[in-house]
Amino acid sequence: IEVGLVTFAGSSQVAQTATLDRASLVAAIDGFQMQMGTAVGNAIVVTLNELFPEHGLDVGEMTFGKGKRGRSLDDKARPPPPPFTPVQPGSYTSAAIILLSDGRRTTGVDTLEAAKMAADRGVRIYVVGLGTVDGEAMTAEGMPMYLRLDEPTLREVARMTGGEYHYAGTADQLRSVYENLGSRLQVQTRETEVSALLAMVAALVALTGAALSTMWLGRIA
Repeated sequence: IEVGLVTFAGSSQVAQTATLDRASLVAAIDGFQMQMGTAVGNAIVVTLNELFPEHGLDVGEMTFGKGKRGRSLDDKARPPPPPFTPVQPGSYTSAAIILLSDGRRTTGVDTLEAAKMAADRGVRIYVVGLGTVDGEAMTAEGMPMYLRLDEPTLREVARMTGGEYHYAGTADQLRSVYENLGSRLQVQTRETEVSALLAMVAALVALTGAALSTMWLGRIA
């Protein structure tokens, strides 16, 4: 399975395009830096733009409004995106998304609006929830973090897209979830010829780097 990484905090960006190269994935994970903010919806849109570049998804425009962000001189030359017809949720078999987050959006595109965009394109989102309902304070790389789980939103993202929701409250639970998802997605790869797994990773928790290095690169890639 090809694996790509999209990180998000106050904004979202592609850390690694889909690849089979383990070394590149490890380097991308090692390059994670703690930042403030949680733009969950932006991360979904950025990932969808990687999967469907022809759809012209503009996360900046969705965040700030049409005409309110800076544009390059090349923008005028871009043709309008072709007409889009929604498909059955969960019907896209060429890719899936793994979303790792506490789900508490603090900025950017609305999470459920972004999830609907994924559902309309048939892309399943497998959601892994972190944190606790009451909130959990922690320090990562010297930066104070506060994880408060928005489980209803995360469950709805999974439901809307035909994916699944899993809770991981500890490092051991996180490893177990990724072992389960890894084995299942490998089976789906053989059955449906999945060619790319775009995995979104929140750069919020220090333990995720080690967990993902072990679970993705040791079990899936």
